[in-house]
Amino acid sequence: MFKRLSGFFSNDIAIDLGTANTLVYRKGVGIVIDEPSVVALSTDSKKIIAIGNEAKEMLGKNPDEVKIIKPLKDGVIADFQVTELMLRNLIFRAQKRKLLIKPRVLVCVPSGITEVEKRAVRDSALHAGAREVHLISEPVAAAIGADLPIHKPQGNLVMDIGGGTTEIAIISLSHIVVHSSIRLGGDKMDQEVVNYLRKRNNIYIGIQSAEKIKKEIGSAYPLEKEMKMEIRGRDIITGYPITVEITSEEIREALAETVTTMIDSVKRLFEKTAPELAADIAERGVILTGGGAQLKRLDKKIQEAVDLPVHVVPDPLLCVLKGCGRVLDNLDEYREVLIKKIED
Repeated sequence: MFKRLSGFFSNDIAIDLGTANTLVYRKGVGIVIDEPSVVALSTDSKKIIAIGNEAKEMLGKNPDEVKIIKPLKDGVIADFQVTELMLRNLIFRAQKRKLLIKPRVLVCVPSGITEVEKRAVRDSALHAGAREVHLISEPVAAAIGADLPIHKPQGNLVMDIGGGTTEIAIISLSHIVVHSSIRLGGDKMDQEVVNYLRKRNNIYIGIQSAEKIKKEIGSAYPLEKEMKMEIRGRDIITGYPITVEITSEEIREALAETVTTMIDSVKRLFEKTAPELAADIAERGVILTGGGAQLKRLDKKIQEAVDLPVHVVPDPLLCVLKGCGRVLDNLDEYREVLIKKIED
C-alpha cells in the first residue's frame, strides 16, 4: 500500500546517462533535461560551479581554480563522486521541487556493461536520491523508442551510436539475442579530427571545434556537393593563432577508420546470428539511432558495405530516452526488458 502511494506522489524519471549528453525524462511530462555530461568543479572547495551547457562552454578556457570533468567514459562511470553530484543535481531539477518521497529512477546503460559497472550506476543513483533504481540496455531502449515490434518472435537489428559506445544488437521476444558493444563513438570521431588536422595541416584545435567541424561538414560517404569551412587554431610550428580552410573530403578521410570499425562490428555480428533472424533482418534492415547516426550519409555507407536497407530514425539523439520514457510509463508491461536485479 505504501509503495503504491509513494509511486503516486513521486515524480519518477528516466535517465539516458551518456558519455556526451545526459537526457532526463519525467513520467507524465516528457523530456525535461538535455545537456552535455560535463561538470565544472572548484578545485578549492570541490563544489559544483556549473553542469551541462554552462560547464561545456568553459572547456578549454578554464583557469587552474576550475576543473572541467567528463564523469562518464565509454558509456560508463569513470568518476563515481562527480557522477553522483551530477545525478543529484539532475534528479532535483527534474522534479522541480523537493519531495518527501524519493523517485524511482530508470537508467539506460550499454549492453556490454559489467556487474561492477552496473553496481556503480545503481549506487550513484541511490546516493543521489532515488528510491529504487532499474536498468535497461541502450539497444533495447532504442528499439522501443523506434517503435520496433520487440515483443514478437522476429529479428530487429539496432545500431545505437553514442558518444562513447556503439551498441549493435539483434532483439527478439523482448531480449537481446546477439550483441556487440564497441567502446568508440562520437567522441572518438572528434579526437580523430583533432589528430588528422594536427598531422596534415599543422594546426591544433580543441575538441569543441572538432565536434563543430564534424557536425557541419563531416560525412561517411561522398556528398552530392562537397563542402568547405574555415577553422581557427594554433599553428604547431610557430605557436601563433592561424586560420585554415578544410574540406569535407578531408574530414571524411579523418573519420574513415572509426566508421570502418563500426561497419566491421556489424559484419561480425552476422557471423553469430541464427539464419532465421538473419532472414528477418534482410527484410527489415538496420535501424540507426543515437547522436552518431546524424553523421551525413552514414546510412548510405553502411548500406553499401553490408548490402542491407539502413534506416535512420527521426530524432536519433532522443530515441533511447523516448524508449526509456515508454518503459517508465508502462513499467509492468515492459518489466521483462529490464536488466535483472544486481547482486551485491
